[in-house]
Amino acid sequence: MKLIFVSGGVISGLGKGITASSIGRLLEARGLRVSAIKIDPYLNIDAGTMNPYEHGEVYVLDDGGEVDLDLGNYERFMDLHLTRDHNITTGKVYRSVIDNERRGDYLGKTVQIIPHVTDEIKRRITSVARESGADVVIVELGGTVGDMESLPFLEAARQLGRDLGREENVMFVHTTLIPIMGSVGEEKTKPTQHSVKELMSIGIRPDIIVGRCSEPVSDAARAKIAMFCDVPEEAVISTPDARSIYEVPLNLERQGVADLIIDRMRLRPMTSGRDMGSWERFVDRVVNPEGIVEIALVGKYTSLADSYLSHLEAFTHAGAETGCRVKVRFVDSDDLVRGNPEAILAGVDGVIVPGGFGTRGVEGMIAAARYARGNGVPFLGVCLGFQIATIEIARDVLGLARATSTEFDPETPDPVICIMGEQLGITDMGATMRLGAQEVVVAEGSRARTLYGKERISERHRHRYEVNPEYIPRLEAAGWRFTGRSECGTRMEIGELEGHPYFVASQFHPEFRSRPGKPSPLHLGLVRAAMERRNPED
Repeated sequence: MKLIFVSGGVISGLGKGITASSIGRLLEARGLRVSAIKIDPYLNIDAGTMNPYEHGEVYVLDDGGEVDLDLGNYERFMDLHLTRDHNITTGKVYRSVIDNERRGDYLGKTVQIIPHVTDEIKRRITSVARESGADVVIVELGGTVGDMESLPFLEAARQLGRDLGREENVMFVHTTLIPIMGSVGEEKTKPTQHSVKELMSIGIRPDIIVGRCSEPVSDAARAKIAMFCDVPEEAVISTPDARSIYEVPLNLERQGVADLIIDRMRLRPMTSGRDMGSWERFVDRVVNPEGIVEIALVGKYTSLADSYLSHLEAFTHAGAETGCRVKVRFVDSDDLVRGNPEAILAGVDGVIVPGGFGTRGVEGMIAAARYARGNGVPFLGVCLGFQIATIEIARDVLGLARATSTEFDPETPDPVICIMGEQLGITDMGATMRLGAQEVVVAEGSRARTLYGKERISERHRHRYEVNPEYIPRLEAAGWRFTGRSECGTRMEIGELEGHPYFVASQFHPEFRSRPGKPSPLHLGLVRAAMERRNPED
């Protein structure tokens, strides 16, 4: 069992997740089996009930786990399929410890942070590492060194280094900030020195220091950090701002990070060289696009881009596949209620309405769907966006003026969207939706069948409401064909509007399975349709 812990210091948001993902990508390129764990020190059991404004999107795994968005980066960079156990939170740990105490598992001992909480953390890490069958497991320690809530996890990591062997089985990678101050552009290493000092006071000496800076870190600054932080100079890694996050593995490779890890941990790679050719070609298409399209993302949480991170990455993947850059125009759905949708959405080549919950902004999303349908603008609805498209068609094509979802108006005379039967009576909010991967059957001759290239697909879900079965015949007669269905055809999964260049929506979340070189088919279809709209002569 070999573990690489990735910690962060100075400030949050330095890119620990991208660093961890990039290291995994490099080790996979050497033929090693890699897995990843994200530790989040909050007391929530999972990310499912967290506001996207505070924490970014809730990422959904195949097994229905609602997890931190960094697990999405792990899956995209390393092409993994992780489980809910790969996200460890303080809430999960403390609940297990308290349950153990109530059962009497501790035989009357006083339950304490050390050893009981730290033992539970170690048990969870080693259990996931063992079951993954990986050669190396990368463990990202959320938060910042010095945070009170992170201390039990750092102590558990220190103990695992002692238990498994610091000589070759456990490594520590520490990411820090190297700010540039003043007009002369002087690099300041003191924040890094203090952060490493804080880490060492806990009993952890980093093996690699990753310095985040707006520019490449100078040799003089690297030498200074190496001396004061007691690491070899080649182990001080510079990670300047990149044009794309997908460039980061290539930057780390140029600095020999994979070789450092392989030598230090005495790993036995399957290949002597690196296999990064396909990744390099993908990055080249991302940073050197041949064209551009603009997609309006109409949502409720548009002031924080991370709320829609997987959609943004799916557009990056689709753009690379088609040779264009997808420029996303964030549109607050409330603005479409207060303003003129024709003016706000003018000039876009496509529209996407993603998921969300609650009534705020819904009428603006309906206005966006109406604009796209009426003006022949390519449209993709996802989850709530699928329901929004259905409501808009029911209102403006079927003439059901008050049609809506019972989520928004329980007394509506035309509940074209209703709560699923199995959701009735559920009161707890956490982990109670229809979650995770479900098989969907795609109709022959449909646009979705062409995009996916097969009859049966598996996609991830996160919803409580569905298309009301009573309205399906009328909706399909109006041209809103349900070309993807699940659960023996009883649950509607994909809708396609007849006679429109591209008006498609899905109840599932295709963005969660989008990967570099394997983009989400529905996002790819939207981008292609947007390109055709912008350049009809092509």
